[in-house]
Amino acid sequence: MQSEFKNKNILVTGGTGSIGSEIVRQLLNFSPRSIRVFARHEDRHYTLMNDLGYNHENDHLRFVIGDIRDKDRLRMAMEGVDIVFHAAALKQVEMCEYNPFEVVKTNIVGTQNVIDVARDLNIGKVVGISTDKVAEPEGILGVSKLMAEKLFLSSFYYKGDRKTKFACVRFGNVLGSRGSILPLFKKQIKNNGAVSITNPKMTRFVMTIPQAASLVLSATNLMRGQEVFVLKMPAVRLADLAKAAVKHYAPMFGKKSSEIKIKIVGRRAGEKIHEKLLADHELPRAFETKDMYILTPHEKVVGEEYKEKYPAKLIAAGNKSFSSEFAPKLSEDRLSALIKEADSHQI
Repeated sequence: MQSEFKNKNILVTGGTGSIGSEIVRQLLNFSPRSIRVFARHEDRHYTLMNDLGYNHENDHLRFVIGDIRDKDRLRMAMEGVDIVFHAAALKQVEMCEYNPFEVVKTNIVGTQNVIDVARDLNIGKVVGISTDKVAEPEGILGVSKLMAEKLFLSSFYYKGDRKTKFACVRFGNVLGSRGSILPLFKKQIKNNGAVSITNPKMTRFVMTIPQAASLVLSATNLMRGQEVFVLKMPAVRLADLAKAAVKHYAPMFGKKSSEIKIKIVGRRAGEKIHEKLLADHELPRAFETKDMYILTPHEKVVGEEYKEKYPAKLIAAGNKSFSSEFAPKLSEDRLSALIKEADSHQI
């Protein structure tokens, strides 16, 4: 990992977001030559600058205001870069449902801009951040991120003599990330003394912000090009998550857990009851390590010899753990510990 990032120029799109900023923090441990934080929100740039203790002597950090929709600005920011982490996206499920044209501009066209500029500048590696919602998607978010994944993986057909390699990383629900459910529970408990959930039987794969960022860095080190990396994650029932969150947050605001009501408000537009890490049609091309699944390209893209690079073929027959419905669920103690960890990393 040290040799992967040491003395490299690295750009992180969406670098002030929950995942992007944690990628920046972890990259600082590997002595890169420079990190360019690319994002459109001025105030979030300012907040991250202060969080990292930035001053003008930190010449290895650059805070660049820009939008991936703006190809010219993106090109300027990516000049001289060795590695790109593409974390910029619209990702809130319900907002995506009601603003689909904006989602296309950012998640699809913006992703193509990243690909085009990376190819033009012959950048070494580009790693895109995806979501488990791409596996058999129902909503606008899942469909748009699936298209972003397809663009990344199909960039092979435009490769030519370029050296640029592309790969994607799929996350489950990142606990504590901006716009996720834990910050909402915390706010509801503080203000209203009640939490709202859509469906108590709903299940989700979960991980923390540091786990997500670590997966991205590991994938960068492992990638050969055109893969999708998926962390093996535990799952949680939404009702269990709500109960554990109430137990964790209620005492912070001088309240008893027994006083906090849980209200059922019904499923939101674009939501699934259960998520999947891999779609059924992807299983024949998937390998696994101890910590992750690796979805490899079709043989016609890279050849059979490609598969010799990975440890073991995934045995998919009868395996239901790809669905959060059947995946192992977190114990009460482990869920409490994960919420505590996630709360300490909320951004």
